[in-house]
Amino acid sequence: MNWTVILSALGIMGALGAIFGVVLSIADKKFAVEVDARMSAIREVLGGANCGACGFAGCDAFAEAVVRGEARPDGCPASGAAGAAAIASIMGLDSGAAEEAKTARVFCRGTCDAAKARYSYEGIESCAMAASLAGGPKQCASACLGLGDCIKACAFGAIELADGIARISQDKCVGCGQCTKACPRNIIHLTPANDTVFVACQNHEMAKDARAACTNVCIACGRCVKACVAGAIKVENFCAVIDQTLCSRCGACAKVCPVGCIRDMTGQNS
Repeated sequence: MNWTVILSALGIMGALGAIFGVVLSIADKKFAVEVDARMSAIREVLGGANCGACGFAGCDAFAEAVVRGEARPDGCPASGAAGAAAIASIMGLDSGAAEEAKTARVFCRGTCDAAKARYSYEGIESCAMAASLAGGPKQCASACLGLGDCIKACAFGAIELADGIARISQDKCVGCGQCTKACPRNIIHLTPANDTVFVACQNHEMAKDARAACTNVCIACGRCVKACVAGAIKVENFCAVIDQTLCSRCGACAKVCPVGCIRDMTGQNS
């Protein structure tokens, strides 16, 4: 074995490695892209779920867009008003009036016992898929199908199924709105958190037909209209509607509703 040749080869390889290391070090410093410190600061404020509710690919993309002036400081629903104010401060901007906090709510009371079935669905566990088959397995065209598309869309674990319908935890919901996009029936709405009294029904059939599909459906009886001293409720197209700008949140309408489709969320969590 020629040790001289081996040692020479090792020496050459070591020298080349050192040269390449120096070259790479110089190149790294010369061509390094300076990262704006504001991006990291904004990234720390964001929720970190990469939910996409801001309209960008993720939290990093949103932070970069804010620094570039391509996104507003309040563009991340998950961060809320406090996050928007913090981002505005990082960018040296006036946060202005804080946007009212919003939360997602399910406008349906079609539980397992209340909602009548049209047929037994045994396909893919997807609301969108079920809704495409003869209008869905429930007779009410505005019923929650309870197959969890909204659960899959929620990056914050705020939704669960309870008695056949989606239930949203107001403690966990950040108002990102992803569940509203995932629901094929459009029965999940992003509403101001202060709108605590609402009609959890979107069925516009006449009382007889509506009642045949679901026992918790609004039957347009008008008792809520009479009970509302603020004049905030009226019946439109066979379904009660509450004008939130007039509603005093007294809950009187929920107490007199004979089918329990008016929700009073004051002090409740879903």
